[in-house]
Amino acid sequence: MSKIELVATSTFGLESIVAQEIKDLGYEDVQIENGRVTFVADEAAIPKANYWLRTADRVFVKMGEFKALSFEELFEKTKSLPWEDWIPEDGKFPIYKAKSVKSKLFSLSDCQSIVKKAVVEKLKEKHKIQWFEESGAEYPIQVAILKDVVTLLIDTSGEGLHKRGYRAHGNEAPIKETLAAALILLSRWKPSRELADPLCGSGTILIEAAMIGRNIAPGLQRHFVSESWNRVPKELWKQAKVEAMKAIDVDSDFRLLGSDIDPKALRQARQNAEMAGVDDCVYFQKLSVEEFKSRKKYGVIITNPPYGERLGEKKEVEDLYRMMGKAFRDLDSWSYFIITAHQDFEKLFGKKSDKNRKLYNGRLLTYLYQYFGPLPPRREKENYNL
Repeated sequence: MSKIELVATSTFGLESIVAQEIKDLGYEDVQIENGRVTFVADEAAIPKANYWLRTADRVFVKMGEFKALSFEELFEKTKSLPWEDWIPEDGKFPIYKAKSVKSKLFSLSDCQSIVKKAVVEKLKEKHKIQWFEESGAEYPIQVAILKDVVTLLIDTSGEGLHKRGYRAHGNEAPIKETLAAALILLSRWKPSRELADPLCGSGTILIEAAMIGRNIAPGLQRHFVSESWNRVPKELWKQAKVEAMKAIDVDSDFRLLGSDIDPKALRQARQNAEMAGVDDCVYFQKLSVEEFKSRKKYGVIITNPPYGERLGEKKEVEDLYRMMGKAFRDLDSWSYFIITAHQDFEKLFGKKSDKNRKLYNGRLLTYLYQYFGPLPPRREKENYNL
């Protein structure tokens, strides 16, 4: 297999988390940029990365990167790339997305049209045909231009990687699965510690934690656009899936606790946990924040409360934050991680965080407020480096 460059895109603020995931998969040549992580691998990394990356948005093949100040330059440099190495005669290759920031080439429709034409001309030369029906496997192409530097990518994922396949039909969550997984990884939670979300909604944070605790690859239940590509043999997909199935830790024993006052959200949470295959270790109950208590020591709370963005919700949310502060202070040995966009959270909560981290929930700027409690007694083979 040949060496190729892959790009895992991410929400701003999660690049280092994605990079660490890639390194944990065994890839060393990793470069971090804003919103993406580039790494050198081979074709086997395409199924492996798509199955296993919890915090990345998508995985792309990087076809090339060059400077272009004119449409003629964009055409010629695009045409010079080895598109035929990936796209066969019957391949479907839509230019499905383009973006341009601080660049002379700012017309996205023109950029898409020119890239499409350049790819067609290159494939005409190499495949010796004049017409492409585009009836076969799909190779979605993305054009990204930043400060006149063009990056051309082929999407290997298809739908975003946050689409795990366990969310019930029509069930939307206020936090993506990829961001929820990042909160778990940032907390350094271990299955030997109690974990709770007292504002769990449809259960995304706890379900992602359960999948991490059981070592379940997040992409196991879904399809990827590159599964149909000739360049990535079906045997590589089969091998990656078998390895992921074998890696599941069926013997781990832990309980995750979710509570909320909304019975409809709790019904969705239970259904989602069942679809994710973790309903035996995630427990949900109807409970208000002020009622949340635990006799356990050294537990962890990770939660995504309402932000008060909607008209008329501000006072209600501010009262909620005050209640959270009062309830959480009674858990004096616990650590808690709270993500919100509310500017006065710490004041309302009644305690300054030990650390906060800027993250984006969709396009909304939020902060992860981190409160570190005492660490539990160290156990063999476990590292609680917070």
